Amino acid sequence: MRSWRGRLGVLTAVAATALATVGLAHPPAASAAAIYPVADGDGFYATPPDIGNFQPGDVIRSRTVPANGFPGATAWQLAYRSTNSQQEPITAVTTVLLPPGGGNRPLVSYQPFVNALGTGCAPSHSLFDGSMQEAPTLNLMLARGWAVAVPDHLGPTSAYGAAQLGGRLTLDGIRAVQRFAPAGLGAGPVGMTGYSGGGMATGFAAALAPQYAPELSIVGVAQGGVPANIGKLALEVGSSPNPLFGLGFAATAGLEREYPDTLRLDEQLNPKGLALRDRLANACTSEIIDAGANLSLADVFSGSFDVDAATERVLHENSLETFPGVATAPVYEWHGADDVVSPDSVRQLAGRYCAAGTPVQLDMIPGADHGAAMVQGAPRAFQYLADRFAGVTAPSTC
Repeated sequence: MRSWRGRLGVLTAVAATALATVGLAHPPAASAAAIYPVADGDGFYATPPDIGNFQPGDVIRSRTVPANGFPGATAWQLAYRSTNSQQEPITAVTTVLLPPGGGNRPLVSYQPFVNALGTGCAPSHSLFDGSMQEAPTLNLMLARGWAVAVPDHLGPTSAYGAAQLGGRLTLDGIRAVQRFAPAGLGAGPVGMTGYSGGGMATGFAAALAPQYAPELSIVGVAQGGVPANIGKLALEVGSSPNPLFGLGFAATAGLEREYPDTLRLDEQLNPKGLALRDRLANACTSEIIDAGANLSLADVFSGSFDVDAATERVLHENSLETFPGVATAPVYEWHGADDVVSPDSVRQLAGRYCAAGTPVQLDMIPGADHGAAMVQGAPRAFQYLADRFAGVTAPSTC
């Protein structure tokens, strides 16, 4: 089997294909039937009865955890209040890594790519159990003296695919870290970064920030490999059998969790599809890939694959190209010129931000596919953030 990095481009393409087919032509069932994961057995993740009394970003509870894999760092986990897509209060979690020393150091919110439906697959777990392949990269930022926050940006129901939710969770996670006095970070400068699915959460955080969290001092955003238009990508990819079909199917189930009154799969899946949804309800990446390997849409869906208006709205709300919000913080956007994730959609997004006056450095890496661009662009992303923290004027290719 190909390496994880080499499979990333196919992953995103298959996910987008499945997402664009969830709104079939016939009317939905009378009641939603989304399948939610088993709640995390650790009481730290529990929602308090008075959650409505907290404001977005308020810390509900905190704890220190062993900083396994991050020599010299101190690790905190914060449970905080955020808001889901139905405007309901929810409890979210972010993990904060503090390098040795003190002072009002820069804070970077790092959004990893998380392709899972189980709550046990969240970054607050995978950072320390060896299952997050990106985890060693965080040491490069800690070595620069930066504090690093890693939010569980899929939320308490692991709503894989709900990128706008990921943006809110990211911003509220930053608020929580800065309000948490023991971290000593106050209201210092903030950077954000992430790639692929993590890039989607990062991009949405940047686009939402001017209205949702204008008080945050976000000085730079580095987002790479972003699927800027998941619906358009689906049309380009098609629906043939694919070894990573399970990831796309999981993303469909994740969006159903976040939009249960809009995306209702119980009337749209055939018996094989219903069984697959049940099997994956608490699954992490490897199990999802194995369970859905080489399936196609026709194997699990019944009826026509037409997109209805409600599903199209959800796709637009979770695609940066069609989301009306505009980032105002300087943006470094890197992308492989040979990426199956549309470079044209990224160019359109950058052009819209440029027209609004946002400094954008668009870096199309020649000859790079999705996996290669991640590796080549990450050092440039970190240097971009370092320059913003140093007060260097942001470059622009606008």
